[in-house]
Amino acid sequence: MSEKKKSPPPKMAERRVTRPPQVPAATSNRDGAVAVSERINPQKQLATFESAMKLFHARKLREARELFRNAAEGPERDVAQRARLHIAMCDRRLEQAQVNMSSAEDYYNYGVALLNQRNAFEARRSLEKAHEMAPNADHICYALAAAQAQTGDPQKAFENLKRAIDMEPRNRALARQDGDFAALAHQPPFDTLLHPEKKNW
Repeated sequence: MSEKKKSPPPKMAERRVTRPPQVPAATSNRDGAVAVSERINPQKQLATFESAMKLFHARKLREARELFRNAAEGPERDVAQRARLHIAMCDRRLEQAQVNMSSAEDYYNYGVALLNQRNAFEARRSLEKAHEMAPNADHICYALAAAQAQTGDPQKAFENLKRAIDMEPRNRALARQDGDFAALAHQPPFDTLLHPEKKNW
């Protein structure tokens, strides 16, 4: 995901520029929120989107949604499209926040669903909770390792994948074919973990 590493957010003062207290030329969208008719420039649009992504990853979904809405009004079509996609993601997550998860399996199933949607950061949080509740479940260790690999934490990914394989050797064959580990599969120490037969070659 190219949004993972972005430049620092703009100054706080810029975050409200597109929503002054009284704007004569404004329209109301279906949510009843006021949208400013004046379009923001490309630089400000990108900076707003980057600020929204930081809030998004910090799970400040309501604040992030507002900035995504602002970015969606800008002239850069690619940025606007990504902003609209993230608005929808914020809406879904705000709805899902109401879901009551009480067991390790609940957090595991939710985490795997997020991982399949390529929401690796949210998936990792859910799977970490599942792992806290059931640290000796090999399938949870495996899924958590996949999420950690996707969020740029190869050391943790290796540790949890090794635990999953130690508890259930069949996980080794699964990991060899799993795209979540593809970027790490041929790098040490993953190469010897996934292909121990090559250790002495």
